[in-house]
Amino acid sequence: MAAYNGAMRILIANDDGYLAPGLAALVRACADLGEIDVVAPEQNASGTSNALTLNRPLSVFESVGEAVKGFKVVNGTPSDCVHVALTGLLPQRPDLVLSGINNGANMGDDTLYSGTVAAAMEGYLFGIPAIAFSQVHKGWGELEAAAAAARQVVDRVLAGGMPQGPWLLNVNIPNRADAHRLPRRITRLGRRHASQAVIRQTNPRGEPIFWIGPAGDARDAGEGTDFHATAAGCISITPLQVDLTDHAGLSRWAALA
Repeated sequence: MAAYNGAMRILIANDDGYLAPGLAALVRACADLGEIDVVAPEQNASGTSNALTLNRPLSVFESVGEAVKGFKVVNGTPSDCVHVALTGLLPQRPDLVLSGINNGANMGDDTLYSGTVAAAMEGYLFGIPAIAFSQVHKGWGELEAAAAAARQVVDRVLAGGMPQGPWLLNVNIPNRADAHRLPRRITRLGRRHASQAVIRQTNPRGEPIFWIGPAGDARDAGEGTDFHATAAGCISITPLQVDLTDHAGLSRWAALA
């Protein structure tokens, strides 16, 4: 395929909220690619998956802070942001949806819960190519290098001519100063053990409250997985799809119908 040479229209969202450093870094890294629209959640919405807000109206305002000037802010989920952007907020349909850079990894089973992946997936569901970007470790360490690596992934996709049809990539970048020089690996999703137990506490009124426990350890982190690639100092790029059908089990369940 020939390289993509058109002026790009890119929608950028995230799940850490419009003030997150990772969002601003991704916007800066892609600023010269074309027309950039940023639509992001008002609050941190990590772990909200593909949730849409259906029980109340959504509000949108434009941010004014120096680092986030012109960002459109939605008081909803990451999926809300992309959904609203594509169905009425933006005057033009974007060529590409980007999400991130997330504060922490989205690998293996994490992708089912991730708001970062969900924002990209919402674009994919509307037929638009999309990429979700995350750093492997929390804390925004070496963020500018991660943003440079994210831009390189975008550039490689564009240089390849933008594959036909919607597609969805999940990219995890090690927190390293040389992230933009790390090898890239096409991977599959690994698997985790079950989440650790909930953390039980008591509120000031003596009532029990519960915090969701930490994620479990990697169960399938073998060669070819996203866990293995990032542990080896590589950038993991996993093509995703939405079809959750157990195709191998269709005939077995048909016998019980």
